Amino acid sequence: QVQLVESGGGLVQPGGSLRLSCAASGSIFSIFDMGWYRQAPGKERELVASITSGGSTNYAGSVQGRFTIARDNAKNTVYLAMNSLKPEDTAVYYCHAWRTAAWGQGTQVTVSS
Repeated sequence: QVQLVESGGGLVQPGGSLRLSCAASGSIFSIFDMGWYRQAPGKERELVASITSGGSTNYAGSVQGRFTIARDNAKNTVYLAMNSLKPEDTAVYYCHAWRTAAWGQGTQVTVSS
């Protein structure tokens, strides 16, 4: 069973950048397709970006061109680099290992001046 721990959230001004990390343990990380999700207050959780075990990526239209998902299998970690952040990016961000029940605890990202 895989366990996930996110980090890297915080408060940033509009136009700023953050990089989130999701560290995995307890299983063979490299075989999992991974996703970053976010949930804003009063809204449903949404998929932001995903990366397959082979490294193929996909993005929600709202973050295309601004966010980049990547993985380092040697470090059992998946990353989400977020640039040109907007106030509407404010949410709790979660990582998830697809086809498992594993979710991280979430990390808060707040974009505000």
